Amino acid sequence: MRVLGIDPGLTRCGVGVVEGEVGRPLRLVDVGVIRTSADLPIPERLVSIERGLEAWIEEHRPDVVAVERVFARSDVSTVMGTAQASGIAMVCAARRGLRVAMHTPSEVKAAVSGNGRADKAQVGLMVTRILRLDSTPKPADAADALALAITQIWRGGAQSRIEAAAAKAGVQAGVTR
Repeated sequence: MRVLGIDPGLTRCGVGVVEGEVGRPLRLVDVGVIRTSADLPIPERLVSIERGLEAWIEEHRPDVVAVERVFARSDVSTVMGTAQASGIAMVCAARRGLRVAMHTPSEVKAAVSGNGRADKAQVGLMVTRILRLDSTPKPADAADALALAITQIWRGGAQSRIEAAAAKAGVQAGVTR
């Protein structure tokens, strides 16, 4: 399975592609950040993010896109920008018929570090270990995007196998849907 993880943001939108399956070593395909200038109007920034994400999807051809689920913070302007970038990510994936998986920050932290309250440094360290990298991807948005992709492979991959087994069992038992 190849997953494009997206850590949405208006100024820095982290993107990372990981390949692998549950129970096997994962492989880093690519990682980066789509940047936009705070000096530009928001619509132009969103178009830049869309173009960047379209290029990543075109180049890497993911099977699934994993996006961080927006959560409430005290700074409404940050939440709005994150939500807008998240919406662009979902539209880019849906336009190509790709499945979109949403994961909360605490789900991602728990998946990669075993602690839903891990800090960014802990998440970055675990991403480095899991993917057997020489150094932690920078900035943290890039490491977070990889953590999202890892979470989707580990959690989403297991869920997909359960659903496939249930569907197969239903067919074998003569159940139709």
